[in-house]
Amino acid sequence: MAQAVQKNTLYVGGLAEEVNESILHAAFIPFGDIKDVKTPLDQATQKHRSFGFVTFLEKEDASAAMDNMDGAELYGRVLTVNYALPERIKGGEQGWAAQPIWADADTWFERQQQEEEMQRIQAENRATMEAAEELHRKKLAQEREGEKEEEVDTKDDPMAKAEAEVLRQSS
Repeated sequence: MAQAVQKNTLYVGGLAEEVNESILHAAFIPFGDIKDVKTPLDQATQKHRSFGFVTFLEKEDASAAMDNMDGAELYGRVLTVNYALPERIKGGEQGWAAQPIWADADTWFERQQQEEEMQRIQAENRATMEAAEELHRKKLAQEREGEKEEEVDTKDDPMAKAEAEVLRQSS
């Protein structure tokens, strides 16, 4: 999914270590009124990460600055100047988002509730299956005990023996 460019904000890459927001502002002010200049810092070193953003009040000024400053040299380094993409905020469902992490809070809670409901239903189904299996095992055990009792009865009863013999012969 392509992100929309911000036509009045420029990405400025390839900044030398000595360049700060004031120097960047001074380099781009000839092209028009500047609303904001940012050079994101590396959390470990507290130095900028060799790029920055310059936001102009007018889109035409940003366009002129990009046309003139892309490939230009500043403090011995060649600059790369392009339109900036919207700021990406860490978080969201895909790891990075163009909106804060709490923006999908409603869908997250909804998914959590659905997942909990599914787990509850699965637990109920497991319990029902286990109860049915236990009932089946008991029934089989009772049938086996009934068969043993019948065998015992046939040994002691001569009439039952005769009936069993007749049944065997007719089969």
